[in-house]
Amino acid sequence: MRRLWPLVFVALALLPSCGGRRESGLERVRRTGVLRWGGDLQGGEPYVFDDPDQPGRLIGFEVELADAIAEEMGVRAEFTQNDWSSLVPSLERGSFDVALNGLEVTPARADTVLFTRPYFIFSAQLAVRREDGERFRSLDDLSGHRVGTLANSFSWELLNQSGVEVVTYEGVEEPYSDLESGRLDGVLLDDIIAARYGLNRPALMLADDVEDGFYAVACRRGDEDLQGAIDDAIAALAASGRLREILARWEIDSEREARLTTWTDEDTHAMVLVHSRASFTGHHVLLFLQGALNTVFISALAMLLAIGLGLVLALGRLYGPRPVSAFATAYVELFRGTPVLLQLYVLYYGLMPTIRRLLELDVGVDYDAFLAAIVGLGLNYAAYEAEIYRAGIQAIPPGQMEAATVLGMSKGLALRRVIVPQAFRIALPGVTNDFIALLKDSSLVSVITVVELTKRMTITAVEVRSWLVPGLLCAALYMAMSYPLSLLARRLEASLSREGEK
Repeated sequence: MRRLWPLVFVALALLPSCGGRRESGLERVRRTGVLRWGGDLQGGEPYVFDDPDQPGRLIGFEVELADAIAEEMGVRAEFTQNDWSSLVPSLERGSFDVALNGLEVTPARADTVLFTRPYFIFSAQLAVRREDGERFRSLDDLSGHRVGTLANSFSWELLNQSGVEVVTYEGVEEPYSDLESGRLDGVLLDDIIAARYGLNRPALMLADDVEDGFYAVACRRGDEDLQGAIDDAIAALAASGRLREILARWEIDSEREARLTTWTDEDTHAMVLVHSRASFTGHHVLLFLQGALNTVFISALAMLLAIGLGLVLALGRLYGPRPVSAFATAYVELFRGTPVLLQLYVLYYGLMPTIRRLLELDVGVDYDAFLAAIVGLGLNYAAYEAEIYRAGIQAIPPGQMEAATVLGMSKGLALRRVIVPQAFRIALPGVTNDFIALLKDSSLVSVITVVELTKRMTITAVEVRSWLVPGLLCAALYMAMSYPLSLLARRLEASLSREGEK
């Protein structure tokens, strides 16, 4: 009975909250005296970033805007770091009070969160290579050509309706690098991004201002009072001229921003007009299967490369001359000691354009990213396979090499006929397990524009505005690919155990 008393006290303490009214968003902010806003420092200048002169101090036009909004509300602003791609899910989860970081108003987001009136009006700008300026003057001219943008952005939705081949990116600098190198024919992104990452490159030029879009503050559904208070704060800042002063200070003010002063509730309603929600259909299933096929194709070829190169590295490390052994050791430590994501970036954006230019290779832009994905994952996993093979070779009793030598075999022949076949059999379960891991690590190649299974899932989830069905189907396909390999690995381990007992 005594053990139940703590539970009784907890239940009694929770009773008032069970029947009480939920604290509203505005009440929470006023009670704490803090308006927590989520953003991503990776977005950089001029949004929010570290002051280069005073490390640890945040600056940017959205930092000043958040401070001004909080001041109008009688509280202080507090920044919360969050990955940009997950700002909306984190907001819904309650990680911060509002999301404020170049969050474009799109139908998909407007169906999920509450948007305030805008604080910035941008233009989706189309950039092309200067040499193609006469050919590509609008999106219509680029029909059937490759155009890059950020995944699930305002520009992404425009491109999906235009008839171009959409290539999605995770960062804002990479699409312009690919446009320069000829992997793309155009890039469509917000004018702030275009000015700082694209149009400052001599080889690129502005082709067209395609359509205006809006940055607004996002609030959780149910926090209508907080949305209203921020609306009032932005309206006051716009009316006093302070909002445009902030924009001008960061050199992003333009004639478009004059609309912010005369903005009405009807304008807000038109801005956040929610389109009909797409349904998950058989077409999406086919796209998922295509993504799964890309995953298997990349993983299988990368694993073949890893197996062959890993064996060479293991033999070189154990039996090669000192320089070869040192190189193999350095290779293993380098590729195991650095993230595969970094290796993919360096290979695709750094090395491949240079190699193609020097060797005058042309594998076609459609296959450039696939080649980089296969080579990048293969080189990375070769380091792990080398260690598995090295352990397998060292598990063979040294007497077997001596016996083969006595029989007149050279070291190379003894390795090929005696040592390596046995070592490979010992290493096989580990290799199979690594293949399963590689299947899942292949999701990282989306950063170099490959649309594999996980990337297809995230694109579809935004399109249908639900993560449940796409997520479950994605998990089911990964299980369908990896479970047979798991069974094979267990069977191989059991078989080797029985042979070892004989």
